[in-house]
Amino acid sequence: MKNILLILFLIFSSFLSAQTDLDKIALQQAHASFTELHELLSIPNDAHFPDDIEKNIVWAEAAFAKRGFITKRLETETVPLLLADRKVTNPNAKTMLAYLQFDGQPVDPAHWFQEDPFKPVLKMPQEGEGWVDIPWDNLEGELDPDWRIFARSTSDAKGPCMMYLSAIDALHEMDKETDFHLKVIMDFEEELGSPHLPGAVKKYKDELTADVFVIFDGPRHVSNQPTLTFGARGIADVTLTVFGPTFPQHSGHYGNYCPNPALKLAQLLSSMKDKEGRVVIPGFYDGIALGKKTKMTLARVPDDENFIKAKLGIANTDGVAPNLQEALQYPSLNIRGMQSGWVREEARTIIPSSAIAEIDVRLVLESDPERLIGLIKKHIEDQDYLVLDRKPTGRERVTHDDICQFEYSVSYKAFRTELDSDAGKWLSRAMVKAFGEQPVKIRTAGGSIPISPFVTTLGVPAVSVPTVNPDNNQHSPNENIRVGNYVDGIKTVLAILLEEME
Repeated sequence: MKNILLILFLIFSSFLSAQTDLDKIALQQAHASFTELHELLSIPNDAHFPDDIEKNIVWAEAAFAKRGFITKRLETETVPLLLADRKVTNPNAKTMLAYLQFDGQPVDPAHWFQEDPFKPVLKMPQEGEGWVDIPWDNLEGELDPDWRIFARSTSDAKGPCMMYLSAIDALHEMDKETDFHLKVIMDFEEELGSPHLPGAVKKYKDELTADVFVIFDGPRHVSNQPTLTFGARGIADVTLTVFGPTFPQHSGHYGNYCPNPALKLAQLLSSMKDKEGRVVIPGFYDGIALGKKTKMTLARVPDDENFIKAKLGIANTDGVAPNLQEALQYPSLNIRGMQSGWVREEARTIIPSSAIAEIDVRLVLESDPERLIGLIKKHIEDQDYLVLDRKPTGRERVTHDDICQFEYSVSYKAFRTELDSDAGKWLSRAMVKAFGEQPVKIRTAGGSIPISPFVTTLGVPAVSVPTVNPDNNQHSPNENIRVGNYVDGIKTVLAILLEEME
């Protein structure tokens, strides 16, 4: 018995020692990387401006070449993808393909609490004053994990890019190597929906082939615990335009006489869902069945529903499912914006000539996007609308009561990998070694990332390793990354790189 206890003690001590070593190395590499991170964050990266994207590509080429990778531009119709490749000695070793995103959302500097969203600023929380600026040089000393670096793409997703590079540097400092080949695919149009990525994956299939695909993107679980995400919803977009008079008309002259397209559009949209937020279009949720095992998996995610509602500032949730994790397993129909006429200071007493609604449809693995789009279109036709893929002609306007222009696109489909797959087990082992406990395992994330083209074309299992703080303001003004998450992110990537792939 004593011998067994001694063995267990030695194993546990070795385990703790490995964790401590990873902590020290990650902290050292964080210190060493802050200057390079500042440099990267200072390069504007809105994909609407190809000249700026070119600067990011050049930066990435130099950064990866410096670390022993061979880079190759995978040309597309617009800006290229960038592939970085680093092989190990064993030619028969397996290959990990990693996904990194370098572009970011557009910025409105007027809503940022700093001089320029592309001039990184270090801040600390101060009671009663929110976030206050502190000198960047503070990063050279002892780090407070609750400090934040504010700049566009700190979390989405240049921070994770720098974490990956820092973990590669850590391998060099440790005089260690992975037991698998490394490939990295870098996306510079993710925020545009990666429109050319599916074609590029097919074109460059041989160059991208791998045994496992790891996505370093996205925020951790809302609890900020280490997280693995095994799937993501896809996304399709629909634009509806409902027409009224040919030109906006005086509401005094023609009110009560000329139909208002804004009201018609509101009525049309409200016909798609019930009061509980469930889509009532027949067949929309067909094919989704959550078995007992799946529900148990979802229940293990440590969501605090009351905390989430308080954070969102809502009293109740939609009635699609009883909780957040189950709700994410269904396709969604979201009205992301509406426009008609003028409001506030520009308000005018008119009957608008048209009304527009933008809809995004989040897709799950079981839902075919073309089928869902077809169901939405048929529903509109069933409301006695003439549905067109263009603006109506003058004759159509005077011969049809209700006209809707219907435009749509499918960006990418959903993907999902089983939690107990070889890829899932490998990543879980690495996370346990890094943090001493199993990570939060999320079956399907609510957001969408352009991963399904890799999964379907390459036939490779994909898992996301989110690292950034969940309250990072991604896509919004004052985007930030928590310093503690940045250090943990380096440790996470390093642990994965050190873990043997069976």
